Amino acid sequence: MVALVRRVVTGHRDGKAVVLTDGPAPTEHQFESIPGMLTSILWATDPIPRADVDEAAPKGVLAHPDPGQTRLIVVEFPPVSVMTADGFDPEAAAAETIEHQPGMAERFETDSSGLHLTDSVDYGIVLKGRIWLELEVGDPTPLEAGDVVIQQKTRHAWRNLGTEPARMAFILIGTTPGD
Repeated sequence: MVALVRRVVTGHRDGKAVVLTDGPAPTEHQFESIPGMLTSILWATDPIPRADVDEAAPKGVLAHPDPGQTRLIVVEFPPVSVMTADGFDPEAAAAETIEHQPGMAERFETDSSGLHLTDSVDYGIVLKGRIWLELEVGDPTPLEAGDVVIQQKTRHAWRNLGTEPARMAFILIGTTPGD
């Protein structure tokens, strides 16, 4: 498996700045049930982040932040044609998503539309490719590398309507439910 993202974490040892870890995050996952789908929770913080943490995103960390917490997540989205191809198993995809994106997977609507609502303010940055943001009203908004979306607790879905993978980085900031 090729690493989605090289993560370099710095900190201190013996009072000197050093690289604590260098490589993929322990949560990085290449989906078997969704060919081309890759996810990685790169870092997680509490409302008052601690410094000099070797690992803040171990396997099993919740993908959705509680109020005041943050998450840094990178996702590579395959074209939607992968999910409409013969042999695609939506139940296997849902189970794999629940296992590798706990706390987020449960927010997806059960009709397989990809629509979901988060209790967070999200900064979404398109790193490569093209992707479309779908909301409840209006046509999907096309986005390309370099575009940034500020997602404020709106019901939404991400769709790769193209033929090449699209990669996004998300910074999620947990808010109070119902705000």
